[in-house]
Amino acid sequence: MDAPPGGGRPTLSLVLPIYNEEEVIPELHKRLQEFLTKLALPAEVVFVNDGSRDRSMELLRGIAGEEPRYRVVSFARNFGHQRAITAGVDFARGKAVVVMDADLQDPPEVVLEMVAKWREGFDVVYGRRRKRAGETWFKLLTARAFYRVFAAMIPIQVPLDTGDFRLMSRRVVVVLRELRETHRFVRGMVAWVGFKQTEVLYDRPARFAGDTKYPFRKMVAFAIDGITSFSVLPLRFATYMGMLMILASVGVIAWALVAKYVLHQVVQGWTGIMIVVAVFASVQLLMIGILGEYIGRIYEEVKRRPLYIVGDTVNATKDTDEEEGESRRGAEDAEE
Repeated sequence: MDAPPGGGRPTLSLVLPIYNEEEVIPELHKRLQEFLTKLALPAEVVFVNDGSRDRSMELLRGIAGEEPRYRVVSFARNFGHQRAITAGVDFARGKAVVVMDADLQDPPEVVLEMVAKWREGFDVVYGRRRKRAGETWFKLLTARAFYRVFAAMIPIQVPLDTGDFRLMSRRVVVVLRELRETHRFVRGMVAWVGFKQTEVLYDRPARFAGDTKYPFRKMVAFAIDGITSFSVLPLRFATYMGMLMILASVGVIAWALVAKYVLHQVVQGWTGIMIVVAVFASVQLLMIGILGEYIGRIYEEVKRRPLYIVGDTVNATKDTDEEEGESRRGAEDAEE
């Protein structure tokens, strides 16, 4: 079913970041066509080309030329997955917006369950993974550890074992658009805004084709962004570690004085001194690194540069959101 005529809002928007996915796009197009038929609702699909270096944009331009429900936003360069999601949300016009990966690891069919939950009155419906096919044991282990460490460090409740695959109501999208921080952790931001949230369980299949776009280096950077965006606990850790080192120093000084003036022994142990110096130096450098991480984020925030630059579009203009005032008052009708 096509989007409403006359520029009206579709009921559902699908947002799909694209980065070097030329092997996946033909199958993705096929699956989306099947899904949109089953959906039977006014819908649109917003593809965000995140500076792909392969034929992804060429393929997107081709399928968007034949399918008016497809809208393509292409960045001037690669800005990253989280900013691609942000652009998709900015351009999406639907009364509900679904963010999903383009590699078919987020099955379009699960969206039908999310829509059903949305109709029940939930503002956020996130996909929680029961199984993750095609992942290495290291990826599974580190992902599991990160989500639990992250949940323990931040003051808000973030669902475990979930990615960015989720449905958001219009009023959540309106609020999310106001959050323009440079270092983005979208799943945490969605949890932060609150509203009524629930989950749907699904088994995540392996990638249809191509390689993961999140190697270990990007995974580490993403984890740091998530923690530093929502928690000051690392800074407090620096304070606690400093206090611990002060206590340790007092202990070492007391031992040296007792050994010299009470036991009348010359304090031996060049090796021990070197170990203590090395430990203290390492702790100091760690604390300086933590401070630098936060200061660097402050520096990048105050520059207020745009989150992304659009180089080209197909069938897409940025959503002016004339209905935002109504949405913010909670007047949207999820049953339409």
